[in-house]
Amino acid sequence: MISMNMKWRMFWLIGMLLLATSITFAQEEDVEGSKDHPLISRYPGLVIKYYDVKEFNEYVLPLGKLEEKKLTKSQRLEGKVTQITYSAPAGRSTLEIYRNYELALKKAGFETLFTVTSKELGEWGWDPFANAFAAATSPRSTEYLGAFLGGEGRYLAAKLTRPEGDIYVALCMAIGWYSNAMVQLDVIELKPMETGLVTVNAEALAQDITRTGHVAIYGIYFDAGKTDVKPESEPTLKEIAKLLQQNLELKLYVVGHTDNIGTLTGNMELSKLRAEAVVKTLISKHGIDSKRLHPVGVGPLAPVISNKTDEGRAKNRRVELVEQ
Repeated sequence: MISMNMKWRMFWLIGMLLLATSITFAQEEDVEGSKDHPLISRYPGLVIKYYDVKEFNEYVLPLGKLEEKKLTKSQRLEGKVTQITYSAPAGRSTLEIYRNYELALKKAGFETLFTVTSKELGEWGWDPFANAFAAATSPRSTEYLGAFLGGEGRYLAAKLTRPEGDIYVALCMAIGWYSNAMVQLDVIELKPMETGLVTVNAEALAQDITRTGHVAIYGIYFDAGKTDVKPESEPTLKEIAKLLQQNLELKLYVVGHTDNIGTLTGNMELSKLRAEAVVKTLISKHGIDSKRLHPVGVGPLAPVISNKTDEGRAKNRRVELVEQ
């Protein structure tokens, strides 16, 4: 028979085990205010460690390997960006989690755009790639970057085409400096930016040009990585045309600016083509004399603020009118 002391010892051990288990569960809770993305449920047992949603932001989606520390292929996206960092249960492999997400995305109609593993990239290839991926994420989420460096890593980019706006997914997971796998899920929902929040008028433009010789314009819109002027830019273009019509001696450099995401060569070309598109629209739609407008692209070479934040990069993406 079991002695009384033995019984009490068993009860004490069971009690301590339950207490330890309850403490463990208490520690493994999602961060406050976080939730799964409505289109993509979590793998069972994952816990949200970081959560961030921007209603409109820029995201550079890695779509190729690295050469000379630069992505061979990527796509600049703009829209609603949801970023979730999950911690996986102990003992779960990255392959098991990856396959579940891969299958779920496929069933939901997503097209796989690019996949790569740490084994394919090799010892000296995965860490730079993980760093490039982290550069696309919100600065705070890099708190867990160590989870994606070293060890077994997997990455997937996918796209769902929808009439109301395409959805892109960037999924990265690895067992790096941590004992269990970490999962980074970024969902980018393409949608037009809410416009009409900032208005310009010819009088204000004239005042700024008289005072400083130039004025920054934030009401001219382009799709990410594109050069076609979007229709919602028309109110701003009308005011620029009005400025020129009211000041017949005024000649302007139309200067395109970008942030520093991507290559210098690519940004220089993009900014020049966008400036040319603005000039072309003012000439063809508003009857402005081509001799009064000169398009120039300076890419990321003249920022108004640091490119280290999303807000700074948005401020640096602009068109400026500079008096000749």
